[in-house]
Amino acid sequence: MSSQDSSRFIIRDRNWHPKALTPDYKTSTMRSPRQALVSIPQSASESTGPNFAHLKFGEFDNDLLLNYNHGGLPIGERIILAGRVCDQFGQPVANTLVEMWQANAGGRYRHKNDRYLAPLDPNFGGVGRTLTDSEGYYSFRTIKPGPYPWRNGPNDWRPAHVHFSVSGPSIATKLITQLYFEGDPLIPMCPIVKSINDPEAVQSLIARLDMANANPMDCLAYRFDIVLRGQRKTHFENR
Repeated sequence: MSSQDSSRFIIRDRNWHPKALTPDYKTSTMRSPRQALVSIPQSASESTGPNFAHLKFGEFDNDLLLNYNHGGLPIGERIILAGRVCDQFGQPVANTLVEMWQANAGGRYRHKNDRYLAPLDPNFGGVGRTLTDSEGYYSFRTIKPGPYPWRNGPNDWRPAHVHFSVSGPSIATKLITQLYFEGDPLIPMCPIVKSINDPEAVQSLIARLDMANANPMDCLAYRFDIVLRGQRKTHFENR
């Protein structure tokens, strides 16, 4: 495919993403715009760069089992999260920054505003980063996060999930999203997930068990591919 074809504009499918105002997702009420959105032409600063190839990474930046080690290993189910970042035409997005953050196995974030009663894990920081390789692939080793209650309804729980930030080939393609885990019964009950009308869009947020990539006697693996731009891009986080 030529570079001209790969840069061709594809209009966004407005039915793919939820409406900004979704009353059952209560905090969207205050955040949603009250007037029509204004489209701003992109300049070179939005449509190019930055180049992450020269970033310096630590040895364990993508290994959350080791990058917050204080004398032991974190508690929980050890997993590998891996996948491929590509554009709307299936072409790999190489050398792009992929960042992730998550709660620990008990559903607690290492954040000053998290007041959930689950304990912090002294050996788990909950953040990682990596660059995609020449074919767009990335990989993290981590702990499967736990679900947690949130102050939306009288008994609403967030499914186990991991947040992702993917920079893409330019500022305009930056994607912030989250993945869920295949088979979690809390997924269809979550008010955030229920704000997405298209069942196929919901499926784009679910990481699939990937036994071919598991480490025997060590870690199960989940596959999560990410598509930037286009009609079928990975659903973004409505926050």
